[in-house]
Amino acid sequence: MAELATIARPYAEALFKSAKSDLNGTAQWLEALAAVAGNSQLLQFADNPKVTHQQVFDVVSDVAKVQLPPAATNFLRAVIENGRLPALPEIAAQFRALKNAQSGSSDAVVYSAFPIAASSLGDVAGVLEKRFGRKLNLTVQEDPSLIGGIRVVVGDEVLDTSVKARLEQMKVALTA
Repeated sequence: MAELATIARPYAEALFKSAKSDLNGTAQWLEALAAVAGNSQLLQFADNPKVTHQQVFDVVSDVAKVQLPPAATNFLRAVIENGRLPALPEIAAQFRALKNAQSGSSDAVVYSAFPIAASSLGDVAGVLEKRFGRKLNLTVQEDPSLIGGIRVVVGDEVLDTSVKARLEQMKVALTA
């Protein structure tokens, strides 16, 4: 995957520099395009030598279901014409990292055994931002295997207060 990251870096940096005025808008359409480009069937379609760049562009833009501004259209055409469609998810990830670095924030994934209400999520976000010492962009994913509690992943840091983790700690303590 290092090769994919190397390929994606110049695209992400160029897009970041050109989108300084509207980073959030750019992030939205880029995430939508990256989600579409992550589909293996689409990548097989794009690799077919009988399929033109215009056909690939039409399929991607139709499936993305996002109104693409002229800059997005030009960017997507450049990615497709240069055969870099498989790198689009990595481009989006690197763009997000550049955007977060500029704003001093980080992406965080909160795994919860049960759905978290929006009102409670605000409280959780406040506590986590204080704990990690920076602004966090939270996304929540359900993971019933946790039994209860939450598990938070911020970059390479993990805060695990789940019942599953506590049971594992008890198991280790009892068998030691």
